[in-house]
Amino acid sequence: MTENRPANPTVNTAGYEVPPELRQNIAITTLDKIWNMGRRYSVWPMMFGLACCAIEMICTAASRYDLARFGMEVMRPSPRQSDLMIVSGTVTKKMIPQIVRLYNQMPEPKYVLSMGACASGGGPFKEGYNVVSGVDQYVPVDVYIPGCPPTPQALLNGLMKIQEKIDSESITKVRWYRKGEIPEIPVPLLGPDIIDPRENAMIKEYTSKPAPVPLAANPQAPATPPAAATS
Repeated sequence: MTENRPANPTVNTAGYEVPPELRQNIAITTLDKIWNMGRRYSVWPMMFGLACCAIEMICTAASRYDLARFGMEVMRPSPRQSDLMIVSGTVTKKMIPQIVRLYNQMPEPKYVLSMGACASGGGPFKEGYNVVSGVDQYVPVDVYIPGCPPTPQALLNGLMKIQEKIDSESITKVRWYRKGEIPEIPVPLLGPDIIDPRENAMIKEYTSKPAPVPLAANPQAPATPPAAATS
């Protein structure tokens, strides 16, 4: 019986040669893997909930499912100490300005997990008068979890997807290591309806158009339609 050994056992996958006498003591890897390994096991979710999905999130953090296995059991009540926002529940137009403000206060790197049908697309309240049809219209979402409400197992799967995304990131490509400041998301304005400041130019262009004049109010329009010409 033969073993499948590499052609050159002194060369690892990174392409660096390791002497045979040191192969049991030295491991060569990349800076991205070390950096991401430390981050994936120290994700601190922000401690807030919106609706019934928050009960499932609380259940996931209890002893039965044990978030401590992932290093995520430390839920911080302050956005400045959190790097994962779990939007758990229905997002109303009254609440979305506060969610955007909390997201802006979170330091980089930060991630957003949309938990449940309501947060992802409005759920049974889609196109309602006071519910936002998806939190992704205002903040960038990294992982969506379906369900109404999702089970704790589904939330655990979503958290593992966050870890997989962290593993795939590179320091040379992530947005928080680029030059220049990262612009904040404008906080929506709550008036008769929710207003996204990013749409101000479109709203201004639409409202600056002259209103169409009704036919009856046009002084140059004939009072009665002309009679049909007869031959």
